[in-house]
Amino acid sequence: MSNSEAYEVPSYEGRQWWKEAVVYQVYPRSFNDANGDGIGDLKGITEKLPYLAKLGINVIWLSPVFDSPNVDNGYDISDYFAIMSDFGTMEDFDEMLETAHEHGIKILMDLVANHTSDEHPWFKESRSSKDNPYRDYYIWKDPKGFDEDGNPIPPNNWASEFGGPAWEWDEATGQFYLHIFFKEQPDLNWENEKVREDLYSMVRWWLDKGVDGFRLDAINIISKPEGYPDDPSTDFEKHTSSIPFVIANGTMVHPWMKELTRETFSRYDVMTVGETSATSPEDAKLWAGYHTGELNMIFHFDHMGVDNDPNGNLGGKWSYAPYKLTELKRILNDWQTTLAGNAWGSLYWNNHDQPRVVSRFGNDSDEFRTLSAKQLATTLHFMQGTPYIYQGEELGMTNVKFDSIEDYRDGDSIRFYEDMHIDHKRLSHEEAMQAIYIKGRDNARTPVQWDASANGGFSPEGVTPWIAVNPNYPAINAEAVLADEDSIFYHYQQLVALRRGKLKDLMVYA
Repeated sequence: MSNSEAYEVPSYEGRQWWKEAVVYQVYPRSFNDANGDGIGDLKGITEKLPYLAKLGINVIWLSPVFDSPNVDNGYDISDYFAIMSDFGTMEDFDEMLETAHEHGIKILMDLVANHTSDEHPWFKESRSSKDNPYRDYYIWKDPKGFDEDGNPIPPNNWASEFGGPAWEWDEATGQFYLHIFFKEQPDLNWENEKVREDLYSMVRWWLDKGVDGFRLDAINIISKPEGYPDDPSTDFEKHTSSIPFVIANGTMVHPWMKELTRETFSRYDVMTVGETSATSPEDAKLWAGYHTGELNMIFHFDHMGVDNDPNGNLGGKWSYAPYKLTELKRILNDWQTTLAGNAWGSLYWNNHDQPRVVSRFGNDSDEFRTLSAKQLATTLHFMQGTPYIYQGEELGMTNVKFDSIEDYRDGDSIRFYEDMHIDHKRLSHEEAMQAIYIKGRDNARTPVQWDASANGGFSPEGVTPWIAVNPNYPAINAEAVLADEDSIFYHYQQLVALRRGKLKDLMVYA
């Protein structure tokens, strides 16, 4: 690493362009299919930049477009320096970046640095032998022992976020590797300085290309607890995850964030936001404090758990209980008051991992959908922090209810269904589907509804999209809201204009 003696820790106090920004998240696979193959792509994003400029946003958070075998929809990266063929080419990316900048829109990339794909060259080398130079790029452990049948016992009881153990046995080398997510997503070993150097070099490569910052995926689990202790809350019967209890916010995470900022972000005028599960408002002052030299802001998850039932029999997000408005208000107020004057926050209702806000916290009936969508938008945009709009939110898009699990594409939902209904028969088909209807990630991943034509205008007629369009697209679509002066779209447009214009001092800095 470079000498840090002359390094001046950046201050994020006062006026910053990213505090005044309004961000729009694009999930490329579901945004706009320009080449007619059923999959959204980079050219499709470029095609819709005038629409986003009309909305008034000035930053796009682009979910991963790196080369990937697509086990976790791009969050399993096999090449950080290439574009997934589903989305186009690097030339398509460069065109999108240049055109976005011409429209006054910055591009925020998705940095997935806790893990890679098991098809990444680093992991292929790592698993080839114990003495390979890349072996220590990932987290390998000996078995705790062997059971009476001779099967290896994992090093601890950690659970994967998506169900089952977080350890995968490698027969060839006689060790387990750690994967907090799917087994095809092995965790990188941040303790290895060479890993960090390679990641920092990659970040600088993209910043030199002209991207305007990063959203850092699952960044607060890169530092694993010393000794790899068991998680007392793990319950495989309840499909629970170890992330909130054992792994989050390890002892080295803040030194590494300071190092990452010093080696990369501080050299550019960019925006950074970290995805940090199991993080309190006090923790956030470390992550995004004005003088800590780490990130500009973080995504917290406190309000995303307000409709979880801690006493439910399914575990995690799948155990649902109707939320209490008083509790939601308390959480939002705690974050606003704790961060005020100390750190910056991000504001969001939904994203690619969460249900649609108007269905979750509002009322998506024909009578109240528009009104409640506007109310939710107003609540969010009048708080302090940088607001994020998830694609289709400005249209009032809703959750979806497909009849069959065969219509779903998210591996998390599919494995939940298989675990709960097929393998253990703990839930009926109807019960398992109801849980997916409420909390499944595909609620956010159905294609953006552009008009009332076939496939909602996402793909041409006769083409089958990668996931089906929500059947309500004839009534809920961009063409319809753009033609209605009193629509949800124009309400968002007005809120964005106020935040970036006349009421900036009140809505952003007050």
